[in-house]
Parts: sequence; structure tokens; C-alpha cells
Amino acid sequence: MEKLISNVTKDLIQYFDGDVKRINHALKVHSFAKCIGELENISDEMKFILETAAILHDIGIKESERKYNSSAAKYQEIEGPPVAETILLKYNLNKKHLNRILFLIGNHHTHSKIDDIDFQILVEADFLVNIFEDELELEPIVTIRDRFFKTKSGICLINSLYL
Repeated sequence: MEKLISNVTKDLIQYFDGDVKRINHALKVHSFAKCIGELENISDEMKFILETAAILHDIGIKESERKYNSSAAKYQEIEGPPVAETILLKYNLNKKHLNRILFLIGNHHTHSKIDDIDFQILVEADFLVNIFEDELELEPIVTIRDRFFKTKSGICLINSLYL
């Protein structure tokens, strides 16, 4: 599975082709997701799904900008799954795993749809990176933590990083 995740990472880098900001964002989200997932002792199967989704979570941005001239969350959620599926189909993933990865990519900005710990961790990892990249002030960080963070490990990380 680790080799597959490395191959997907290579695919992401080739797909974004020099867009270092977006590549680095994906790598950072993946790193936080992997860390939280391991600290929360999620199963290997769920960790694989989480890590793959984390790498590809924003893969729809290029198509969103091309089609809608926007990188808005709703467009990323529309365009991400088809692009991710094209990348992932060559790896012959279990259909259940593929569907879950595509669901996470297609809903990662719709926090009301969080339905399991893999989704929760993906959201927390994305927030940990976005807080830094968006240079948020203390008050919105506290609001994000209190409203969206549920895992002990994610709460520990946000507190240590920003509070």
C-alpha cells in the first residue's frame, strides 16, 4: 500500500506539473492526515483510504479553474472525483476503497457530511495546513478548533501549532 501511495503522490506531482504551491499543500495535508490517523490508531485499510484521499483532496482545482474560472470549494468537489478516478483506475483498487476515496474528495469541504473518522481526520489535516497558508488570526483558529476538531490528536496538534 505504501508503494501505491507513493505512486499516487508522483501522479499528483505530474498532474500539477510545476504548481509547487498546490503540490506542497497536498503533501502537507497528507503528512498531517497520516500522523493523526496513526495517533488515532485507525485500521490499515482506513489509513490507506485516508492517505490516498489526502494526497488527492484538491485534485479538482485545475479543472475548476479551467471550467468555472474559480477554485471555489463547490467546484473542487464537483471536479475532483472524476480527475481522481482517472488517476486511480490504473491501480485496480478495491471498488469499496475507490468509492470511499472519491466520496472524501468530493465532499471534503462539506463538513456536515462527515460520517467516519477518516473524513474527520482529512478535514482536520486540511484545516491545519490552511490555517498556516491563509495566515489566520487567533480568534478564527479557536473557532475552527472548537467547531470542527474532534480527534484528540488533531486537537493536540492545532493547540501546539497555533494556540
